[in-house]
This record gives sequence, C-alpha cells and structure tokens, in this order.
Amino acid sequence: MTMTRSIGDKVVAITGASSGIGEATARRLAQSGAKVVLGARRTDRLDRIVSEIKAAGGDAVACTLDVTQRSSVYAFVEAAVATFGRLDVFINNAGVMLVSPLGEFKVDEWDQMFDVNVKGVLNGIAAALPVMQRQEDGHIINLSSVAGHKVAPGFTVYCGTKFAVGAISEGLRQEAGPGIRCTVISPGAVQTELSSHIAAGAAKDAVDAMYATAALSPDAIAQAVVYAVSQSADVDVNEILIRPTAQNFF
Repeated sequence: MTMTRSIGDKVVAITGASSGIGEATARRLAQSGAKVVLGARRTDRLDRIVSEIKAAGGDAVACTLDVTQRSSVYAFVEAAVATFGRLDVFINNAGVMLVSPLGEFKVDEWDQMFDVNVKGVLNGIAAALPVMQRQEDGHIINLSSVAGHKVAPGFTVYCGTKFAVGAISEGLRQEAGPGIRCTVISPGAVQTELSSHIAAGAAKDAVDAMYATAALSPDAIAQAVVYAVSQSADVDVNEILIRPTAQNFF
C-alpha cells in the first residue's frame, strides 16, 4: 500500500478557525499531532485557542486573516510555510449564511456570501496550490453544505455559493496534478455561529427552529476532516456528506 505522511507530520492551515468547525478541527488535528495554523479576523479568539492547544501539548500559531482579501490569504500561506517549512493541508472553512427570499433583494448580503463562500475558497486555492505543486504533495479541503446538494426557498443564494464550492472542488481534483488530493465536506445542521449572521425575522426564526430539531457538534465534522486527511497517499476521499441522524430538512 502507498504510504503517506502521518497526521503528526502534517502542517495544516485552517480558515475561519476562531469558532465552530474551524476551531474544532484545529483542536482535533492538534490532538493527533499536526502543526496547525489558525486564520480568522477575530485574533483575540485565535490567541485563546492557540494558547489552549499549546497548553494541551499541541503545536499551533495564529494569523490574522480575511479570506475576501487575496493578499491576506497569500500572507497566511506564506506564514505557515515560513513557520513550519511546508504546507500539507489547506482547509477552506470560512463561510457565511445569510438567508432571505430573493424577492427581498438583499443584494449586499448576496455579495457578501459570494465574496466569502466562493471567492474566499478561490483565494485559498490560489495561495495554497502553488506551494503544494512545488512539493508534489498536498491536500485541499473545502467546506460546502447540504445546501450545495439541494435548494430550498429562502436559501437560494446561499445554495448557489455552496453548489459553486462543489463544482470548484471537482474541477480542482481533476486539474491539481499528481500527488495533490481534494476533498469537499458537506455538513448538515451543525451547532455553530452560522445562523447568528441572519438578521432577525421570519427567515432566522425558521432556521433556528430547524437547527433546534437536530444539529451536530462541530467536532463531528472535525472527525470527518481527520478521516480524509489520515488516508494513505493513494486514497483521495473526494466527498463527504454528513447530516444529523434526525435531520429531515434539506
């Protein structure tokens, strides 16, 4: 069987790492011995997480990151390589969900979702892929959603961004070159801050009611990341769709 670097040898950079799935993934990978580079805008929260990871015996650093700014993402990748000498895994986790019917014409929210959910992923690929191609080894993981598989009223633009993540991930898989893996992970309802970004009103009430019915812990998604990362080099886990057992919406 073809072997790969163990998780304990890997350098992993994670966007949106100040809470939710990003934070849980950083903690889970650090527990497995990976060197983790956490990026987000809320540096106070990053610093706290890094301190806790280090106190538990892990290896982590924090970097200020805005995924909508290409220069910021390049600097993030450069910091990871400068600190640890390479980049093995890049996780495009940052995302925003702003739910409303198209007829409300919240065009600024549409722009924000495309800037973070789509352009942010492309910025991550543009920064990380050249490093991995030089190494002839690497793994890019993109966080999509069950909303990247089905469309529901009020979620139209958000679904559009997540369908785009799936298409970009499949194209990346085909184009990245030998030795570079690509995984897209599509969670269902997860207990994160995602729904808190939605403005008060009927749409937010509906989302909160759905999430109250069934929601996974962020660590459940972190474990899916660990599964994908831990496979041997000849195994590319292309897609994981993961829902709470009780979820019957989406």
